[in-house]
Amino acid sequence: MKGKRRNGLPKHCSLVIDRHKKRRIRFRAKGVDTYLPYPPSGSEFEKAYGEALAGVTEWRANIGASRTKAGTFDALAVSYYRSPEFQGLRDSTKQTYRRIIEKFREQHGKRVMRDLRRDHLKAIIGSMADRPQAGNRLLSLLKILLDHALDNRWIAANPAQGIKGFKKKTKGFHTWTEVEIAAYEERHPAGSKARLALILLLYTAQRRSDVVVMGWEKLKGKYIQVKQIKTDVELDLYMLPALTDAIRTLPRDKPTFLTTEFGKPFTAAGFGNWFRDRCNEADLTHCSAHGLRKAAARRMAEGGMSGDVIKAVTGHTNLKQVSVYTAAANQAALAEKGLKAIGGTKTRTKSVQPKQKVGQTKGE
Repeated sequence: MKGKRRNGLPKHCSLVIDRHKKRRIRFRAKGVDTYLPYPPSGSEFEKAYGEALAGVTEWRANIGASRTKAGTFDALAVSYYRSPEFQGLRDSTKQTYRRIIEKFREQHGKRVMRDLRRDHLKAIIGSMADRPQAGNRLLSLLKILLDHALDNRWIAANPAQGIKGFKKKTKGFHTWTEVEIAAYEERHPAGSKARLALILLLYTAQRRSDVVVMGWEKLKGKYIQVKQIKTDVELDLYMLPALTDAIRTLPRDKPTFLTTEFGKPFTAAGFGNWFRDRCNEADLTHCSAHGLRKAAARRMAEGGMSGDVIKAVTGHTNLKQVSVYTAAANQAALAEKGLKAIGGTKTRTKSVQPKQKVGQTKGE
């Protein structure tokens, strides 16, 4: 590339280190102040540099980016999508973030970032009181986006910092009871795909995204190997007899144990919808696939398993996460065990008589 200066960078470019210790290339010229991809070489950088020279203040990397206006939330979203922070996320997380961001853009995309104030954000989040979890997720993501705007010097301070979300009152997904598990089993007999789905979910205690990829190639002796999609945690899970019996007659030429009506593996979302229908057929409209993961944790807690044992099965990394899953454990049964431990074995304590002084007779 022509026009390189002594620092080895093209004209108008300088190397900066952001607050995340990431290297970035800043392009500054009259009327143009933006960031270009790092490293400063290759077709991607050449394209971005050419656009910057032409007066394009945002390097675009998504469909419709040419319609964004510099300084707006639209432009911030575009910039964040191409950032190392976003690109380094798991695909499932990217999809979740994009869904929330794009919904917000529909209402506020044309607004200018420098005009955004703390009271604006509090009003926006406050309007979501009827759906507090969604409000908290949006607030968390806005804090990330506004930190990105701060890094780019689009704003002088992050107005979202310090804003508190809604108190968490929900228990999340319903934990299946033993009565509900029995009702499902009565509706869906052994040998059916619906029963197989329940067995895989309950007897591995894994998320639906991990269950849909389980197949013969994941088996290693008496264990089934799992690499959790959400966390990348790797597990070797002992296969209970109920699970080995359920898969014994399944065809070995299929990529996964669970397949669609077309013989293809389920997507996590597709399986979730399909399993919801199977729950509805058993009049369990409030039950879900994730609730069986919580039911498995509940059973372990009621069985007296320690938090470390439960973590080894579920793949959680700390006991606080486990406590969320075991909250539905039978309190009365656990309390009985605890109280019996307090009672222990009764022993009588002998009374201690004061020592006699030399020359003193008993009873003096």
